[in-house]
Amino acid sequence: MLWKLTLKANLKVIFAATLIALLTAAGLTFMGDKSRATEWRPGTPLAKERLKIGVIHVSDVKNTLSGYAYAHDIGINAARTELGLKYDQIIRKFNVSDTNFAATEHAMRECVMAGVNVIIATSWNHMGICEKLAKEYPGVLFAHGSGIRRNETNFTNYFGRIYQPRYLSGIVAGMKTVTGKIGYVAAMGKDNSEVTSGLNAFALGVESVNPNARVYVKVTHRWYDPPGEKAAAQALIEKGCDVIAQHTNTPAPQIEAQSAGVWGVGYNSDMKNEAPNAVLTSVVWNWGVYYARLMNSVVDGSFNTAPYLGDLDDGIVGLTPLDESLSPPGAAEAVAAMEKRIRRGEFDVFEGVMETDDGRFVGREGARLSYEEISSAVNWYYRNVIEL
Repeated sequence: MLWKLTLKANLKVIFAATLIALLTAAGLTFMGDKSRATEWRPGTPLAKERLKIGVIHVSDVKNTLSGYAYAHDIGINAARTELGLKYDQIIRKFNVSDTNFAATEHAMRECVMAGVNVIIATSWNHMGICEKLAKEYPGVLFAHGSGIRRNETNFTNYFGRIYQPRYLSGIVAGMKTVTGKIGYVAAMGKDNSEVTSGLNAFALGVESVNPNARVYVKVTHRWYDPPGEKAAAQALIEKGCDVIAQHTNTPAPQIEAQSAGVWGVGYNSDMKNEAPNAVLTSVVWNWGVYYARLMNSVVDGSFNTAPYLGDLDDGIVGLTPLDESLSPPGAAEAVAAMEKRIRRGEFDVFEGVMETDDGRFVGREGARLSYEEISSAVNWYYRNVIEL
C-alpha cells in the first residue's frame, strides 16, 4: 500500500513539474501576472485596444488642491481622449508616497499584475524602482517623469524646460511688486537643481524688469505639504513680500496670499479657481503633450528610450493668460515679447556670466548653460535671492 501512495505522490510531482514547464514555455506564470497577455515589445506596434497604462500618483487627483498629481491626471485624460482609449485602459495608483520605496514598488507590481504594458511614474523618487523593475519586466515600458536614468530598451525619462515660463512669471512679479520683496515657497533647497533652477529663472525674470527687487525663498523640504506651504507663505508675507510664487504641489501658498491681500503666481495647473483675487498667472505643465506622444509611439512601434525634453514651443510648459484686472500695465506685452524670443531660440534664460548670492560667478560670456548643467548642477542661488 505504501508503494502505491509513493507512486501517486511522485506522479503528482511529475505532473506539476511538467505543467510548470509547459506554462513557462508559453510565457505564463503562477503569480497572476496578466501582463504576459498584453506584452509590449520594443520596435513592434501594439494594437491600441491592447494598450494598458498604469500611472503612479503621489497624491489623489480630485481637484487642483492635489496640485502636481492633478496636472498629471489632466494630461493622462487628454491623451486618453486623443487616442480614443477606454477608461479601463488606465489604472491609477493614488497617494503613493515617493519617499516610501516599498509602497512605490508594491503599486508598480500591482499594475503589472493587472496587465499593464506601460507604467508612468510621475515623481523623482520613483526613479530607482522604475530602473529595478524595468530589468525584471522587459515586456513593460517604464516612463519616469523628472528623472535622469534610462536604459536602451524599456526605460525612459521625460521632463520639460519649466524654467522658461518661470522666467516669464518673474517678469510679471517684478512689475507687480510694490514693496520690492517677492516670496517664493520652495519644496527643496539648493541640493535640488530642479527647484533651484526654476527659482533662479524666476529671479532672473524679476531682475530683468526690476533690478532693485529681491526674491525671498522659504523651503518646506517636502513636495506635498499643505500646512507647511501655508506656513512658509505666511513667513514670507510677514517679511513684507507682496507677491508669492511657488514650487510646491498645492495651492496653499496662493490661498494664503489671497487671505493676506497680496498677489501670487501659481504652479502646476491654473490656480485661479482657488485664489481668484490673488493669482496673477500660473506656471503650468501640459503633460498631455508628452503622454499622447508616448502612447502613440507604443501603438505605432516607433518608441525609443531617448529622453524627452519639451519646452514652450511644443507646449508641454507654459504660462496661463495674465489676469487683466490684477496684472500691472504692460506686463502682458513684456511677457509676449520675451516668449517670442525664447521660442525663436534667441534667448533661453541661463546665458552669459551670472553672479550667485555668495559672490561667485557661473557661466561663460556668450554661452548658455547646457540642460545637463541646469538639471543637475544649479546648486546655487542667483544674486537677488535671499533665503529666509
